[in-house]
Amino acid sequence: MRVRSPSSAPNIAAADPCGRFQRKTDVTTNGVNQAKEAMREIFPETPLQLNEHLSRRYGADIWLKREDLSPVRSYKIRGAFNFFRKVTAAGATEKTFVCASAGNHAQGFAFVCRHFQVQGVVFMPVTTPQQKIDKTRMFGGPFITIRLVGDIFDQCYAAARAYVEEIGGLMVPPFDHLDIIEGQATVAAEIMEQLPEGTVPDLVILPVGGGGLASGMTGYLKDTMSREKFLFAEPSGAPSLRRSLEAGAPVTLSKVDNFVDGAAVARIGELNFQALGGFPPEQVQLVPENAICVTISEMLNLEGVVLEPAGALSLTVLDMLDPERLEGKTVVCVVSGGNFDFERLPDVKERAMRYAGLKKYFILRLPQRPGALRDFLNLLGPNDDIARFEYLKKSARNFGSILIGIETGNPENFAELLQRFDNAGLGYEDITENEILANLII
Repeated sequence: MRVRSPSSAPNIAAADPCGRFQRKTDVTTNGVNQAKEAMREIFPETPLQLNEHLSRRYGADIWLKREDLSPVRSYKIRGAFNFFRKVTAAGATEKTFVCASAGNHAQGFAFVCRHFQVQGVVFMPVTTPQQKIDKTRMFGGPFITIRLVGDIFDQCYAAARAYVEEIGGLMVPPFDHLDIIEGQATVAAEIMEQLPEGTVPDLVILPVGGGGLASGMTGYLKDTMSREKFLFAEPSGAPSLRRSLEAGAPVTLSKVDNFVDGAAVARIGELNFQALGGFPPEQVQLVPENAICVTISEMLNLEGVVLEPAGALSLTVLDMLDPERLEGKTVVCVVSGGNFDFERLPDVKERAMRYAGLKKYFILRLPQRPGALRDFLNLLGPNDDIARFEYLKKSARNFGSILIGIETGNPENFAELLQRFDNAGLGYEDITENEILANLII
């Protein structure tokens, strides 16, 4: 059972005739619009851009809501600002504010702490990219302190909640609070103002981590768009919404892949699940982490747009849909963040090439004789390149094992290469998709 601090307790809407209280999870149009107007004191609306490259590729009007162009390069500043403006208006300025975040909520929190000139403590997982830690310090200045705790968000969140109880502070949740949800819903309010007059999206693709953005936007647009026009994008390694919808109640994932750090949440928010629980599990598209890397690389190389893994979620979904679902449609993708640590770029490129079928790893069993390596090299095609070569050990008296990585210009080249391997009687094993072996030796 999760224990709530007073700051994260749900708003009580009303009692039903039987005296049972219902929690209010829906945002209101007036509330969201007021939050949107108040937000203009710290940053202008983020652009909604028709992307010509993607529109041509899919035969649709693909609009990108560029939350990566907010002051903190993510939409998280919205929920944090809305929370702070309400509690400071109520006089809670002497409290120490506390948050737990994998990075983006922390940056929004820090930016807003400095804006309202209140003290804040940020709990971040130890695995948070250094770029996000440094940016959080920059945004908060003397008004924030950073503590690195735990390997995943949920461990960090538990430590932050314990600290709040210890000091009597005020918790600023990353997603599980109505004021946070209302703040994130301002993304939807801006989209409807920015689209051409009379245009209603045929499809809105929303990234999901804890569910704050998705629950806020679907709540705001519920009277404008039918439910089947929403599609949610979750990383395959952190499918908290998908698994919860399948179970009919929030579930805690036993294992989370932290690669998509901005959306790697083991448990969907309670209020967020209440808002999203009516959607079928099939409306959540699980996105492979390596596919996200393809999107990051393409957007950087072709469009000059820097995306973090969570920010690329909604765009990656486009390539996973039936073309007929997109053709001729108006599609809005929320680009949720651009806080990318460029030290991760080699890993992103590696993952992207493997997913696209342009790079594979093999363990070769080569005879221990002069000319054996030359014979192997003669099997390679004109567009095949050796990217990794490592002698592992002698497998037997007359044979040795070689780890080799091969890059090529077309995935079809590998089928021809493997046929040449077989014809030559070469012993080999493709370990590209063998997660255990790849993690051990690549």
